[in-house]
Amino acid sequence: MYFYVKALHIIFIVTWFSGMFYIVRLFIYNTEAQQKGEVEKRILTEQFSIMIRRLWLGITWPSAILTIIFGGWMATWFSPMPQWLWVKLGFVAVLYAYHFTLQRIYADEMKGIFRFSSNQLRIWNEVATILLIAIVMLVTVKQSLSWVWGITGLLLFTGILMSAIKIYKLMRSKK
Repeated sequence: MYFYVKALHIIFIVTWFSGMFYIVRLFIYNTEAQQKGEVEKRILTEQFSIMIRRLWLGITWPSAILTIIFGGWMATWFSPMPQWLWVKLGFVAVLYAYHFTLQRIYADEMKGIFRFSSNQLRIWNEVATILLIAIVMLVTVKQSLSWVWGITGLLLFTGILMSAIKIYKLMRSKK
């Protein structure tokens, strides 16, 4: 039974992350649509609102809920819970906090409130990437991972990611 629950947990992790990655892209496009002419802005905003609502409520939220249900069920098979799992749960708590920030952005955009620029949203989109890497590395290597190398690698990756975003912004501004 454990492996069936684990498979379902992984499936819903994948769909949850897919939803979180794509929802922010849609937030970016919706934000950028606000700078278009009135007719184009109205058409794009209506279409993006439909897409955002369906993705968020039909895929991302159900996947987040099922991920925690199957993950919690799996955690009951560990007694006592190993240290790496506690660290993973800390990252997962941060991931749910990130999810709730996306809920706030979703609620605002559905009301026509755009608090963030498309560049700020691009940066915010990478938080999920960083958490995904941290969680997958932790679960895969468990105790073999040195804390120093793990944190160093994560910080290095974050720096590279932020540099790539700045380079992309410079390239876009030159066009």
